[in-house]
Amino acid sequence: MTSSVPTLNRIRVGSAPDSWGVWFPDDPQQVPWQRFLDEVAGAGYEWIELGPYGYLPSDPARLTEETSRRGLKVSAGTVFTGLHHGPAVWEKTWAHVSDIAALTRAMGAEHLVVIPSFWRDDKTGRVLEDSTLTPAQWRDLAAQTERLGREVRERHGLKIVVHPHADTHIDSEENVSRFLDATDPDLVSLCLDTGHYAYCGGDSVKLIETYGERIGYLHLKQVDPEILAEVVADEVPFGPAVGRGVMCEPPAGVPALEPVLAAAQALDVELFAIVEQDMYPCPPDKPFPIAQRTRGFLRSCGA
Repeated sequence: MTSSVPTLNRIRVGSAPDSWGVWFPDDPQQVPWQRFLDEVAGAGYEWIELGPYGYLPSDPARLTEETSRRGLKVSAGTVFTGLHHGPAVWEKTWAHVSDIAALTRAMGAEHLVVIPSFWRDDKTGRVLEDSTLTPAQWRDLAAQTERLGREVRERHGLKIVVHPHADTHIDSEENVSRFLDATDPDLVSLCLDTGHYAYCGGDSVKLIETYGERIGYLHLKQVDPEILAEVVADEVPFGPAVGRGVMCEPPAGVPALEPVLAAAQALDVELFAIVEQDMYPCPPDKPFPIAQRTRGFLRSCGA
């Protein structure tokens, strides 16, 4: 008798410090990095992301020792950018990117997740700039992201994957499509975060089927539709929305991950699928049982 569960043999599953409530390099509300590494390995994951630069040891030799003895490997680093501000922010951007890219490469990873800057503060909700870009800002965003993709590839041998994110300018289906249409596929790929895309009204399966060649990386996440409806109605910023529990444990939320994984497998390319359940801040004993259950759920999906 054969199993009905598909084998997702092109999907490499991992998790990230984010799933342990880690948003900052150093914060008393976060678990120590040693505990994160112990627990992510204990939950059955082999791949991790670096998380906020400075949370994990930034010395490659030490980090290699700490990860390898736990059977862990690094899939990507993460950087934050405000490239719609144009060439004026390039030097500041590169100063932030270069150290993280160097560590990412030293750890054997091939991807750099690029998160656009927030238009409102994720803690206070204070509006920092207009939520809509001007045509000139769109042109700057596209040109500077292509420049980042070229520089990161030439200097560090990494591929950038841009992460559509709530409360940024690359968020909805319309804006994600506009961004992809404006950028060179050879230089710019997408990190599709299923939770953020659903948060902003998008359909992950449709995006994968429409822009398959641009999908370079996945973040697996779900939103609670009832809490999301409240958050949207009340115009709650992303940080406080996470505090309300808008990002929930799979398979309780949307989108359903089975069809997303099936669509990703059908692309016939190797893809990382990194679990990220935003939970900042959270009690220190909360993440590990969730991580174990989530890993079990993904195994039941064939991943």
